[in-house]
Amino acid sequence: MRWISMNFNPVTNKRLYIQIYEQIIEQMKSGAFKVGDKLPSERELCEQFGVSRAPVRQAMSALEMNGFTYSRQGEGVFIKSLPADEMYSPAFLSNVSPEDIVEARMNIEPLIVRFAAMRATEEDLEELNETIKQMEKETNEGVYVPETDEKLHNGIAKASHNDLYIQFMATISSAMKQQQMWTFIRDRTVTRPDFRGVNFHEHKNLIEAIEDHDEEKAEALMKLHMDNLYERYWKV
Repeated sequence: MRWISMNFNPVTNKRLYIQIYEQIIEQMKSGAFKVGDKLPSERELCEQFGVSRAPVRQAMSALEMNGFTYSRQGEGVFIKSLPADEMYSPAFLSNVSPEDIVEARMNIEPLIVRFAAMRATEEDLEELNETIKQMEKETNEGVYVPETDEKLHNGIAKASHNDLYIQFMATISSAMKQQQMWTFIRDRTVTRPDFRGVNFHEHKNLIEAIEDHDEEKAEALMKLHMDNLYERYWKV
């Protein structure tokens, strides 16, 4: 097993993880890395690229998702296979990035839930309570069903009685379904047993605040939920 130290170039624009991914792919294509080699540590990559941990972790997830690397607990990340010359732009690069999704949700969903708490009708509350009961059932059974999570957030948007908010959440849902990286990170984080229960209780608290028509509390709880979402999704 070889351990290779490479000199990468700092990255500068918004889609940092794509640049990191592409530079590593280029190093692999140039012959700098061989199958079985160990990549530099997360800390070393952060230093060389001049970035925080989040984009490095996204790039590492992309490499694993596309079959180029694998992880060994406590040991690091190793090269599993090398890219062919024509392999350069995987499908996920053309989709909305995970950080775009999280950034949008963190800024918009607290506003949406505030209006939901102000405007939710009895019918809205009935639908939201049916969904949260389904989520509770799934949580108790030890499973995470993304469709139920999606239904709840779309239901909150519906309760806002603002057509643009409703359309926004529909667009976000579509982006998450199309974004392979998002799905990959979600399946390795929020679906974990130590997150499922916390995720359910955060949603339950949100629905209770909407039911009480407490817009201040609902907005604060959604901000907390979005902050926690960010932390969970980058713990890969």
